[in-house]
Amino acid sequence: MVRPSQLYLTSYNSAQALGWFVAFLRLLPCLVPPVSVHSSYAVAGDLVCLLQTWAILETVHAAVGLVHTAPLLAFLQWGGRTHFVLAVVRQIPEVQSSTSVFITFMAWSISEVIRYSHYTLTTLKVCPAWLTYLRYTAFIPLYPIGVGPGEMWTMYQALPFVKERDLYSGFFGKFSMSYHSFLVAVLACYPFLWMKLYLHVFKQRKSKLGKVGAKKRA
Repeated sequence: MVRPSQLYLTSYNSAQALGWFVAFLRLLPCLVPPVSVHSSYAVAGDLVCLLQTWAILETVHAAVGLVHTAPLLAFLQWGGRTHFVLAVVRQIPEVQSSTSVFITFMAWSISEVIRYSHYTLTTLKVCPAWLTYLRYTAFIPLYPIGVGPGEMWTMYQALPFVKERDLYSGFFGKFSMSYHSFLVAVLACYPFLWMKLYLHVFKQRKSKLGKVGAKKRA
């Protein structure tokens, strides 16, 4: 009998997988004229913002023990992506047509379709070995692509507009700093914070793929 927690996680992960698959399908035409990669935010931005905001539930799942993930790690990943898409891209129209936004959204959508599909089938205990392998292998190129030429390059392009408009001055003024300075600090720290997450997934890869290999030998 399926437990309520399994039913909930299956429903949540299935919905996320479907949502990111729809985002991927919306992005694909951007590769073919007359549509261009500069239209990526226009065709998929609202959906990506919704899915990424909704993912705050994963921090809650970790905090209440529904999944075996460190809550802080889940929050850091959610916070970094959500800040990028809501505080930067959504608020600065000039960067929305950047190729770097397309790169980010495409890397996210591919990785999330794989990740959430894997979570769904793992929860149901019917996940095939090839999907587990894909889950813990596809991130190797996708994560760096999404972060470097994607998120970081977009935030760098946003800096002049952030400074010109003194974005979020009401909030950051309380701390005697500007959002521009904060964003520069974020860019400086981003590679180190990202590397922590990246290496964590590599550790998971060694553990998970080792188990799959042991099952095959058995």
